[in-house]
Amino acid sequence: MTRGKGRSEPRGDDEAGLDALEAALGHRFASRAHLRLALTHISSVTGAQGSQARVRSYQRLEFLGDHVLGLVVSDMLYRAYPNAEEGELSRRLADLVCEEACAEVARAMDLGPYIRLGPGEDRTGGRERPAILADVAEAVLAAVYLDAGFEAAEAMVEKFWRPRLSTPGSSARDPKTALQEWAQGRGLPPPHYRLVERSGPDHNPEFRIAVELPGYTAIEATGPSKQVAQKAAAAAFLERVTA
Repeated sequence: MTRGKGRSEPRGDDEAGLDALEAALGHRFASRAHLRLALTHISSVTGAQGSQARVRSYQRLEFLGDHVLGLVVSDMLYRAYPNAEEGELSRRLADLVCEEACAEVARAMDLGPYIRLGPGEDRTGGRERPAILADVAEAVLAAVYLDAGFEAAEAMVEKFWRPRLSTPGSSARDPKTALQEWAQGRGLPPPHYRLVERSGPDHNPEFRIAVELPGYTAIEATGPSKQVAQKAAAAAFLERVTA
Protein backbone atom coordinates (compact mmCIF):
# COMPACT_ATOMS: atom_id res chain seq x y z
CA MET A 1 0.00 0.00 0.00
CA THR A 2 1.12 3.56 -0.65
CA ARG A 3 2.70 5.29 2.30
CA GLY A 4 4.87 8.30 2.94
CA LYS A 5 4.47 11.98 2.35
CA GLY A 6 2.93 11.78 -1.12
CA ARG A 7 -0.78 11.81 -1.60
CA SER A 8 -2.30 8.31 -1.83
CA GLU A 9 -4.90 7.27 -4.35
CA PRO A 10 -8.29 7.16 -2.55
CA ARG A 11 -9.60 3.63 -1.99
CA GLY A 12 -12.64 4.20 0.23
CA ASP A 13 -15.06 3.19 -2.54
CA ASP A 14 -12.92 0.37 -3.91
CA GLU A 15 -14.26 -3.05 -2.89
CA ALA A 16 -10.93 -4.74 -3.54
CA GLY A 17 -9.23 -2.03 -1.51
CA LEU A 18 -11.63 -2.60 1.37
CA ASP A 19 -10.75 -6.30 1.20
CA ALA A 20 -7.14 -5.31 1.80
CA LEU A 21 -8.11 -2.95 4.60
CA GLU A 22 -10.12 -5.67 6.35
CA ALA A 23 -7.11 -7.96 6.09
CA ALA A 24 -4.88 -5.30 7.66
CA LEU A 25 -7.41 -4.71 10.45
CA GLY A 26 -7.80 -8.41 11.09
CA HIS A 27 -11.58 -8.18 10.92
CA ARG A 28 -13.98 -9.21 8.16
CA PHE A 29 -17.16 -7.17 8.35
CA ALA A 30 -20.52 -8.89 8.09
CA SER A 31 -21.72 -5.62 6.55
CA ARG A 32 -19.45 -2.83 5.36
CA ALA A 33 -21.98 -0.09 6.04
CA HIS A 34 -20.40 0.87 9.37
CA LEU A 35 -16.90 0.65 7.91
CA ARG A 36 -17.77 2.98 5.03
CA LEU A 37 -19.35 5.44 7.46
CA ALA A 38 -16.25 5.27 9.67
CA LEU A 39 -14.15 6.34 6.68
CA THR A 40 -16.42 9.25 5.66
CA HIS A 41 -15.18 12.73 6.56
CA ILE A 42 -17.81 15.45 6.74
CA SER A 43 -16.16 17.31 3.84
CA SER A 44 -17.21 14.49 1.49
CA VAL A 45 -20.89 14.52 2.51
CA THR A 46 -23.13 16.01 -0.15
CA GLY A 47 -26.80 16.88 -0.11
CA ALA A 48 -26.88 17.67 3.61
CA GLN A 49 -25.80 20.45 5.94
CA GLY A 50 -25.32 21.02 9.66
CA SER A 51 -26.32 18.18 11.95
CA GLN A 52 -27.52 16.00 9.07
CA ALA A 53 -24.09 16.20 7.44
CA ARG A 54 -22.40 15.31 10.72
CA VAL A 55 -24.66 12.28 11.17
CA ARG A 56 -23.67 11.07 7.71
CA SER A 57 -19.96 11.36 8.56
CA TYR A 58 -17.81 9.41 11.01
CA GLN A 59 -18.44 11.80 13.92
CA ARG A 60 -21.01 9.69 15.78
CA LEU A 61 -18.85 6.58 15.37
CA GLU A 62 -15.80 8.49 16.61
CA PHE A 63 -17.74 9.38 19.78
CA LEU A 64 -18.56 5.72 20.40
CA GLY A 65 -15.09 4.50 19.50
CA ASP A 66 -13.48 6.95 21.90
CA HIS A 67 -15.42 5.43 24.80
CA VAL A 68 -14.88 1.83 23.71
CA LEU A 69 -11.16 2.53 23.43
CA GLY A 70 -11.06 4.19 26.85
CA LEU A 71 -12.74 1.20 28.51
CA VAL A 72 -10.54 -1.44 26.85
CA VAL A 73 -7.30 0.44 27.48
CA SER A 74 -8.30 1.18 31.10
CA ASP A 75 -8.91 -2.52 31.69
CA MET A 76 -5.64 -3.36 29.95
CA LEU A 77 -3.71 -0.96 32.18
CA TYR A 78 -5.48 -2.09 35.35
CA ARG A 79 -4.35 -5.66 34.69
CA ALA A 80 -0.88 -4.82 33.42
CA TYR A 81 0.11 -2.56 36.35
CA PRO A 82 -1.38 -4.04 39.55
CA ASN A 83 0.69 -1.78 41.80
CA ALA A 84 0.12 1.48 39.93
CA GLU A 85 -1.81 4.25 41.63
CA GLU A 86 -4.74 6.01 39.99
CA GLY A 87 -2.60 8.97 38.93
CA GLU A 88 -0.11 6.79 37.08
CA LEU A 89 -2.88 4.79 35.41
CA SER A 90 -4.53 8.04 34.30
CA ARG A 91 -1.30 9.32 32.78
CA ARG A 92 -0.71 6.05 30.94
CA LEU A 93 -4.30 6.06 29.70
CA ALA A 94 -3.95 9.61 28.40
CA ASP A 95 -0.74 8.61 26.61
CA LEU A 96 -2.39 5.65 24.87
CA VAL A 97 -5.63 7.30 23.76
CA CYS A 98 -4.36 10.79 22.89
CA GLU A 99 -4.57 12.20 19.38
CA GLU A 100 -0.93 11.43 18.61
CA ALA A 101 -1.25 7.77 19.65
CA CYS A 102 -4.48 7.24 17.73
CA ALA A 103 -3.00 8.90 14.65
CA GLU A 104 -0.02 6.53 14.89
CA VAL A 105 -2.45 3.61 15.06
CA ALA A 106 -4.28 4.95 12.00
CA ARG A 107 -0.98 5.00 10.13
CA ALA A 108 -0.25 1.45 11.25
CA MET A 109 -3.66 0.47 9.87
CA ASP A 110 -2.82 2.47 6.70
CA LEU A 111 -6.21 4.19 6.90
CA GLY A 112 -5.19 7.33 5.00
CA PRO A 113 -5.89 6.07 1.47
CA TYR A 114 -9.35 4.87 2.47
CA ILE A 115 -10.68 8.07 4.04
CA ARG A 116 -13.43 9.70 2.00
CA LEU A 117 -12.57 13.40 1.78
CA GLY A 118 -13.95 16.36 -0.09
CA PRO A 119 -11.68 17.68 -2.89
CA GLY A 120 -10.51 20.68 -0.87
CA GLU A 121 -9.66 18.65 2.21
CA ASP A 122 -7.86 16.09 0.06
CA ARG A 123 -5.77 18.76 -1.70
CA THR A 124 -4.68 20.27 1.62
CA GLY A 125 -3.35 17.00 3.04
CA GLY A 126 -6.32 15.78 5.05
CA ARG A 127 -5.20 12.17 4.73
CA GLU A 128 -2.10 12.96 6.78
CA ARG A 129 -3.73 15.31 9.30
CA PRO A 130 -3.33 13.81 12.81
CA ALA A 131 -6.74 14.99 14.03
CA ILE A 132 -8.52 13.29 11.12
CA LEU A 133 -6.44 10.12 11.34
CA ALA A 134 -7.08 9.84 15.08
CA ASP A 135 -10.82 10.31 14.66
CA VAL A 136 -11.00 7.73 11.89
CA ALA A 137 -9.06 5.17 13.95
CA GLU A 138 -11.63 5.53 16.75
CA ALA A 139 -14.51 5.45 14.26
CA VAL A 140 -13.20 2.22 12.72
CA LEU A 141 -12.95 0.71 16.20
CA ALA A 142 -16.60 1.64 16.78
CA ALA A 143 -17.52 0.09 13.42
CA VAL A 144 -15.92 -3.18 14.52
CA TYR A 145 -17.76 -2.99 17.85
CA LEU A 146 -21.12 -2.48 16.14
CA ASP A 147 -20.41 -5.17 13.55
CA ALA A 148 -19.22 -7.94 15.86
CA GLY A 149 -19.43 -6.88 19.50
CA PHE A 150 -17.11 -6.01 22.33
CA GLU A 151 -14.72 -8.97 21.98
CA ALA A 152 -13.95 -8.07 18.37
CA ALA A 153 -13.28 -4.46 19.34
CA GLU A 154 -11.13 -5.60 22.24
CA ALA A 155 -9.10 -7.79 19.88
CA MET A 156 -8.46 -4.78 17.65
CA VAL A 157 -7.26 -2.69 20.60
CA GLU A 158 -5.00 -5.57 21.65
CA LYS A 159 -3.53 -5.73 18.16
CA PHE A 160 -2.91 -2.04 17.56
CA TRP A 161 -2.72 -0.33 20.96
CA ARG A 162 -1.10 -2.95 23.24
CA PRO A 163 2.32 -2.69 21.51
CA ARG A 164 2.38 0.91 22.76
CA LEU A 165 1.61 -0.14 26.33
CA SER A 166 5.19 -0.56 27.49
CA THR A 167 6.67 2.16 25.30
CA PRO A 168 4.80 5.37 26.13
CA GLY A 169 5.69 8.29 23.92
CA SER A 170 6.57 11.84 24.76
CA SER A 171 2.92 12.67 25.40
CA ALA A 172 3.31 11.03 28.84
CA ARG A 173 4.93 14.36 29.74
CA ASP A 174 2.97 16.57 27.42
CA PRO A 175 2.34 20.22 28.38
CA LYS A 176 -1.05 19.46 29.94
CA THR A 177 0.46 16.82 32.23
CA ALA A 178 3.37 19.10 33.10
CA LEU A 179 1.06 22.01 33.89
CA GLN A 180 -1.18 19.86 36.06
CA GLU A 181 1.82 18.64 38.05
CA TRP A 182 3.12 22.22 38.35
CA ALA A 183 -0.27 23.30 39.73
CA GLN A 184 -0.51 20.39 42.15
CA GLY A 185 2.95 21.16 43.47
CA ARG A 186 1.71 24.62 44.46
CA GLY A 187 -1.54 23.47 46.02
CA LEU A 188 -3.66 24.69 43.13
CA PRO A 189 -6.65 22.91 41.59
CA PRO A 190 -6.26 21.24 38.17
CA PRO A 191 -6.07 23.68 35.26
CA HIS A 192 -9.41 24.52 33.67
CA TYR A 193 -9.58 24.51 29.87
CA ARG A 194 -12.34 26.72 28.48
CA LEU A 195 -13.49 26.82 24.86
CA VAL A 196 -13.36 30.50 23.87
CA GLU A 197 -14.27 30.18 20.21
CA ARG A 198 -14.77 27.63 17.46
CA SER A 199 -14.38 28.95 13.94
CA GLY A 200 -13.92 27.65 10.43
CA PRO A 201 -15.91 25.05 8.46
CA ASP A 202 -16.82 21.67 9.94
CA HIS A 203 -14.17 19.90 7.88
CA ASN A 204 -11.37 22.30 8.90
CA PRO A 205 -12.22 23.84 12.28
CA GLU A 206 -10.08 26.02 14.52
CA PHE A 207 -10.51 26.00 18.28
CA ARG A 208 -9.42 28.77 20.65
CA ILE A 209 -8.91 27.46 24.18
CA ALA A 210 -8.10 29.37 27.38
CA VAL A 211 -6.31 27.67 30.27
CA GLU A 212 -7.16 29.10 33.67
CA LEU A 213 -5.70 28.75 37.17
CA PRO A 214 -6.68 30.79 40.26
CA GLY A 215 -4.44 33.81 40.75
CA TYR A 216 -3.04 33.76 37.22
CA THR A 217 -4.04 35.48 34.00
CA ALA A 218 -5.59 33.06 31.53
CA ILE A 219 -3.58 32.11 28.45
CA GLU A 220 -5.21 31.37 25.10
CA ALA A 221 -4.03 29.31 22.14
CA THR A 222 -5.53 27.89 18.95
CA GLY A 223 -5.38 24.56 17.16
CA PRO A 224 -7.21 22.31 14.66
CA SER A 225 -8.66 20.25 17.52
CA LYS A 226 -9.53 20.95 21.15
CA GLN A 227 -6.72 18.70 22.35
CA VAL A 228 -4.07 20.43 20.23
CA ALA A 229 -5.29 23.86 21.35
CA GLN A 230 -5.30 22.76 25.00
CA LYS A 231 -1.71 21.55 24.73
CA ALA A 232 -0.64 24.78 23.06
CA ALA A 233 -2.31 26.82 25.80
CA ALA A 234 -0.70 24.71 28.53
CA ALA A 235 2.72 25.08 26.91
CA ALA A 236 2.30 28.86 26.66
CA PHE A 237 1.17 29.04 30.29
CA LEU A 238 4.21 27.05 31.46
CA GLU A 239 6.54 29.18 29.38
CA ARG A 240 5.16 32.32 31.02
CA VAL A 241 5.25 31.15 34.64
CA THR A 242 8.65 29.43 34.41
CA ALA A 243 10.43 32.12 32.39
